[in-house]
Amino acid sequence: MKGVVFTEFMEMVEARFSAEMVDDIIEDAQIKSGGAYTAVGNYPFAELVAMITALSRRSGMPTSELIFHFGHYLFGRFAVLYPYSIQSCSSSFMVFEGIEKHIHVEVQKLYPDAQLPDIQVVERDDKRMILLYRSPRCLAPLATGLIQGALDHFSEQGRITAEPLNAEGSEVRFVVELL
Repeated sequence: MKGVVFTEFMEMVEARFSAEMVDDIIEDAQIKSGGAYTAVGNYPFAELVAMITALSRRSGMPTSELIFHFGHYLFGRFAVLYPYSIQSCSSSFMVFEGIEKHIHVEVQKLYPDAQLPDIQVVERDDKRMILLYRSPRCLAPLATGLIQGALDHFSEQGRITAEPLNAEGSEVRFVVELL
C-alpha cells in the first residue's frame, strides 16, 4: 500500500487524538517499519490494519468507525494534495464519475505500482448514483468516508447506503442519494 495512506493516517491520528497516540499505536502494533513512512514508499497493508486495530483499542472506537473517519479526512487531504483531480468538478457525482477515467489514471502516473480499488458507476440520475466497489482490501468504510468527504466538500446533503455483495466485503454496492 502506498505510503501516502500511512502518512495521512498518522497525521489524522495526531490531529484527532494526539502525537502521543501516534507513538502509542505504533508501539502497540509492533510494526516492522517502526512507523517510519514516506509518501512514495510501499508498505504492507497489514501494518495499517495493525495501527487501526491498536487505535481502536486505545480510543474505544470501533475499527469501522475509525476507517470511515479516516476516509472522510483523506478526501479533504486529497483535495489539497491533488487539487487537479477535482478542480474541474462542480459536484460529488462528477468526482465519482471521474474516479476510474481520470483520478485513478493520474494516481497510476504518480504511483505506477499503486493497487487501487475498482469503482464503477452503475447507474446515475440527478439525485441518485449507484457505485460498485471492488477491492481485495475490503475497505468499504474507507470508501464510505471518502464519499461523505466528497459530499461535504461540495456542501451537498446525502444518504449513503453500503450493500455488501459478498461475505468478505470485497464487493460493495453503494447507493448515494442527494437530499
